[in-house]
Amino acid sequence: MAFKIKRSTKEPMSEINVTPFVDVMLVLLIIFMVTAPLLTVGVQVDLPESSADSLPEEQEPLTLTINSKGEIFIQESLVDYDNIIAKILAVSKNRTDTRIYVRGDKTINYGRVLEIMGMLSGSGFTKVALISEPYKER
Repeated sequence: MAFKIKRSTKEPMSEINVTPFVDVMLVLLIIFMVTAPLLTVGVQVDLPESSADSLPEEQEPLTLTINSKGEIFIQESLVDYDNIIAKILAVSKNRTDTRIYVRGDKTINYGRVLEIMGMLSGSGFTKVALISEPYKER
């Protein structure tokens, strides 16, 4: 005599359906990947283009920006020329091995950018670099 086991259709489902969860997580991942680069740039600067490869980053670098008016920004805050070193030392917690990226607008005098880079190097900062836009074929 064979017994037929009949499943009730009113039993709760004991398995979790993870497909909608994975779909939502992938959409959020794509949104954050698209918006993250837009959040890092604070001051609008027209950078020159270069075909050089980008440098690998181990930690968050400091960004010193010189816009087309000659104003100097550390990250997104405006700084006087005389206070650049003091502000950078304060932000970097007196660590002279902090990577500093200099973003200079292509319309300003190149000597001004080199003067600020020289001031940073003369103050003991060893990792000072220029930032440029990737070269685009025209």
